[in-house]
Amino acid sequence: MAVLLGEVLDALDARYDPGLAESWDAVGLVCGDRDEPVRRVLFAVDPTADVVDEVVETGADLLVTHHPLFLGAVHGVPADDPKGRLVHRLIRAGAALFVAHTNADRTAGHGVNDALAAVLGLEGTTPLEPAPGPPGTGLGRVGRLAAPLTLGQFAERAAAVLPVTAGGIRIAGDLGRKVRTVAVCGGSGGSLMDAAVAAGADVFLTSDLKHHPVSEWQQSVRVAVCDVAHFASEWPWLSVASDLLGRDMSGRIEVSVSRRRTDPWTAHVGQSERPAESAAG
Repeated sequence: MAVLLGEVLDALDARYDPGLAESWDAVGLVCGDRDEPVRRVLFAVDPTADVVDEVVETGADLLVTHHPLFLGAVHGVPADDPKGRLVHRLIRAGAALFVAHTNADRTAGHGVNDALAAVLGLEGTTPLEPAPGPPGTGLGRVGRLAAPLTLGQFAERAAAVLPVTAGGIRIAGDLGRKVRTVAVCGGSGGSLMDAAVAAGADVFLTSDLKHHPVSEWQQSVRVAVCDVAHFASEWPWLSVASDLLGRDMSGRIEVSVSRRRTDPWTAHVGQSERPAESAAG
């Protein structure tokens, strides 16, 4: 018996409660018919043209992404608009699009932040910013490494377990300092910097940090920082979510993780060390 899209969506909502999403967020079904059959599901961080290419190439019936295709008000999806074109391509391919965003960030046990903490080897994790719901629900995670590492070793571990990106990993702090308590937040986690301090973190790993907050933080609390690509920080969730859905559907559908890297940065040019006044002048 075919699995209908509605049954798959119910399973996803049961794992990633849409009630946990921010009020401004746009989660759930973007396009698709709940009464259509689903045989293959593809998971990706971003609903980009490259990922839609993969949907078409693999014959996936459902694309599940972390980032929404639309966040603001939408009054039309013409095919000559970049996002509208993606909707048209998905519909022509008979594929639906579903989003689990901030609800997946806050989910306890198998959400974006738990997946990131797990690949980094953190134990005994708790939310940095708890939210109403089951124990463990909330944004970010803080936990401990099984054994202390230097900041440099921890950054090397992050580089080894996260996807390779053009920007790599930026570090603020003494590479030789010991770190044991680690705070993480998948995606843009700058708003949780103070929560990481309050949790006693030795290092905070997240994405999209800005110059001034990191500079001021280093001058005051001196908690080390690892800034990784936004895409890379959320990528570990894909295999967790796809495996769960496969089990929830009792193997009646095929699940896979996109092979496309959707980090928007495409290259990095290294610079030789020289005095700052020379570089600026």
